[in-house]
Formats: sequence, C-alpha cells, structure tokens
Amino acid sequence: MSENVSGAEESGPVDATSDEDVLVELDDVKVHFPIKKGVVLDRTVGHVFAVDGVSLTIRRGETYGLVGESGCGKSTLGRAVLRLEQPTGGKVVFSGTDLSGMRGEKLRRMRQRMQMVFQDPLSSLDPRQSVESLLVEGMRAHGMAGDKASTDERLRELLDAVGLPPTALRKYPHEFSGGQRQRIGIARALSVGPELVVADEPVSALDVSVQAQVLNLLEDLQEEFGLTYLVIAHDLAVVRHIADRVGVMYLGGIVEESASDDLYAEPLHPYSKALLSAVPVPDPQVEDGREQILLSGDLPSPANPPSGCRFHTRCPWRQEERCDTERPALRELATGHRVACHYAEQIRDGEIEPRQAGPEAVDLVPSHS
Repeated sequence: MSENVSGAEESGPVDATSDEDVLVELDDVKVHFPIKKGVVLDRTVGHVFAVDGVSLTIRRGETYGLVGESGCGKSTLGRAVLRLEQPTGGKVVFSGTDLSGMRGEKLRRMRQRMQMVFQDPLSSLDPRQSVESLLVEGMRAHGMAGDKASTDERLRELLDAVGLPPTALRKYPHEFSGGQRQRIGIARALSVGPELVVADEPVSALDVSVQAQVLNLLEDLQEEFGLTYLVIAHDLAVVRHIADRVGVMYLGGIVEESASDDLYAEPLHPYSKALLSAVPVPDPQVEDGREQILLSGDLPSPANPPSGCRFHTRCPWRQEERCDTERPALRELATGHRVACHYAEQIRDGEIEPRQAGPEAVDLVPSHS
C-alpha cells in the first residue's frame, strides 16, 4: 500500500528521556463513581474508587500493556485516557495538551487522534450499518471524506490494511466471523488517522487460533503507520507477546511497571509474582517444579478499599506495622522498573519469608469475564 492510511508519521527509536517522545502522560488520575441512594437517587452515600491516583507515561510508537484482575480499574483507566469517562481528579495530557478540562468541539477534534478497539467485536458494531457505512461515518464526522472516488479508494486501502477483501464493504457485521469483525473494528479505528489506539481486551472474545492473527495484525499496523497502543488485557500471554512495557493494576492503582521482558523475568511486587505464578507453563516437568503463590481471600470492594497498601489483605509478605497503615509510593528500584511495595528489595533478596496460605487460599487465575 502506497499511502499511509492512519495519517500518523513513522516513529523512530524512542528516547526514554525525551519529553517530545511522550505521547500520553497521566498525572495522579482518579475516576470515582458516586453511589446513589434514595427514591430519586438524590443522595450520594459513597464512591466506587475505580481509578485512584494513577501516574504513567506512554511513549510514541510503543505498546503499553495494562494487566490485572477483573474489577481492578484498567478498562476505566483506558476510557479516561480518551475522555469517555470524566476524570474526578488529576491530569490527562495528550501530545502536550491537557485534556482534563477540554469540552465540546475542541475535545471532538482531539478525538480524531485517539481511537478505541473494543472487546466485543459484534456488540461494538451497529448491526444495521454496512461495513462501508461504519467506516465512512467517522471520516465524515471529522471532515475527512472527500469525493466518492477518493473515499472509495481510502476504504479499499483500509480493508487491505486489515486483510479483508473489497467485497466486505457491502456486507453487514453478522455476515462475518469474530476475527473478521474485529478486523472491521480495527479498520474503523484507523479510518480517521489516529496516533493512539486504546485496545480494550482486543482478542479475549476470539478463538485462540484467531487471537494470534489479530495480534500479529496489530503489530504489523503499528509498524506500518507508526501507531502507539495502550493494550488492556487480563491474559498475560497476550501482553507478553505484544507489549514493550507493562503496568500491573490492583484495586485502582499501578503496583508495578517495567519493560515487558524484565517483568516476566523477575516480578518484584507480591501481586505480580502471584499473577505470573498462575500462568501455566507448557512443559510438564517445569510446571510440576514451579512454586505457585496462593492468595488468601477475594479482591476487596473498590467502594471500600483497605487502608495502607491496597494489597495487604492478601499479601503473603505483609508486615503489619507499615503495610496496614501507609500506602506505598510507586518508586523506581531499577532503571525503568517501578514498584509500589515498602519491602520489595527485602522480598527480592529473600530477607522476608512469605507466610503459609491458609485453607481459604485461592488459585489466582486472571479472570476471563
């Protein structure tokens, strides 16, 4: 394909120290949902702390993976980046522009540069619209649709980019397989030339055999169009395959962040250790010899999070005098490796031994809900 469909420029090597290479910056972002009661729901009796003080950066041209249990706030955070959810506090900065207070036409124009690929490719596509109508809609909304000849050419290029034939334009979503529908969703996101694509569980609704195809497609499109991705997933294998850096979320906050290879080689936060220990290894001998970390209890309610470290109610390395009362800061233990744990170094060096899990311990397998 000769023309760059996305409109984004190719990205070169990323310099982690350069502000120009930072596309998205979150500074202490909070998203709190009020809990209403009363006959007309006129009383606020509390809040759900879905996202509670997240700070991170996403560099141009990279793929940032966000993982965690169902209910940890990762999808809400992704929607807050696009301003589909209004942040309660903090700042969302996109390409040097603060989106937090942006409204109306300014926000609409900015959204041309930020698009989303949704989890369920069927429910995210209007069943009454043909593929042509779905792709042209965004282009018209942002004034990018020209005459019929140029629009048709652009549509053909979009379909070619995602591996679909031109005949798909006349069909409707129900006429496609799940993998093909997700390709249509990706083409729709590309149609307005975004710089950032937020992919919320982009392959979780697909068969395993199709997941690899869609992931490879996302990687090819990133290289071709210089895209930046925020990939939200519960499947750690998916994130390991596609992400350059990974942030691990727990109960509304980031507990660990590092380069993907570093996280999978040596997780430093107790929650990350538990998550990775639950991932099956295809070698039976290695699997039998692995130590699996069992956690006690369930994920606490985000409407009533624990004091101090949010993970202390389930942590095998809990130290009561500090973990129960003081919330740990996300601090850098190695270059590019940040951990929110008071005792991460002592746990890494074996100076603190984990407690034995009680009879109520649960197998921590990432949720597929």
